[in-house]
Amino acid sequence: MTAAKGDPQEVLRAEILAEAKRQSERLLKHGQSDAGETVAKAEAAAAKQHQDQVQAAKAEAARRRELALATVPVEAGRRQAARVEEILQSIREEARHRLLAREGFDYREVLTALAADAIGKMEGDRFVLELSSADRQAFGDEWVQEVRRRAAAGRPESRRAGLEVRLAAEPADIKAGVRVRDAEGRQMWDNSLESRLERLWPAMRRQIAVETALVGSGKASDASAQAAASTLRSGSAAAAEDGSAAKAGSAAAAEEES
Repeated sequence: MTAAKGDPQEVLRAEILAEAKRQSERLLKHGQSDAGETVAKAEAAAAKQHQDQVQAAKAEAARRRELALATVPVEAGRRQAARVEEILQSIREEARHRLLAREGFDYREVLTALAADAIGKMEGDRFVLELSSADRQAFGDEWVQEVRRRAAAGRPESRRAGLEVRLAAEPADIKAGVRVRDAEGRQMWDNSLESRLERLWPAMRRQIAVETALVGSGKASDASAQAAASTLRSGSAAAAEDGSAAKAGSAAAAEEES
């Protein structure tokens, strides 16, 4: 409907409607522009968040890869150490077997040296020798007197005549070697072969590992067990000759560490 010419009210009404239309069009355009910017910002934020997540995932994957690679030498070292320990334990068991089997050495001489050496380390003049049941049957008074003579030789001359040595009334719970105690039961020296192996093994195992290059190669020959048993036997004989098994053991340990 067209406003009547000359009618002021109609003219004013038409102008107001036209201005309102113009304002609404401007508001619509601004709204559309703002909406576009909001959508664009949201899309950019979403893209950045996705990129950040991708980068974080890559960083985590790289971190886990580095951790996995770092564990390779550690695991290899652990397995090598376990293998070395396994070999050393097999050497120890073989040495123990050879000792108890009295293989490759003069058992009577070693037993005499062990008994005399123990007496030399203890105070007093009256001692009792404890042997296994088998050794009690194999060694009698003659052997006891041999031990006494060997032990007396390492004493001052004034103390030799009063030395008394005898066998225990009952066998000891050992397989080889000898235990020595004083007659009053205040002192005990355990020179059974198994106990000696137990005491000397920490030093011997280091020596075996170094001398056979076991630490570097993870291999050892069967001769290592024979060498270990020989060390115990020769150490006993040397200790009887110079009167000090402890001194011999300390010297061997010092050589191994140097």
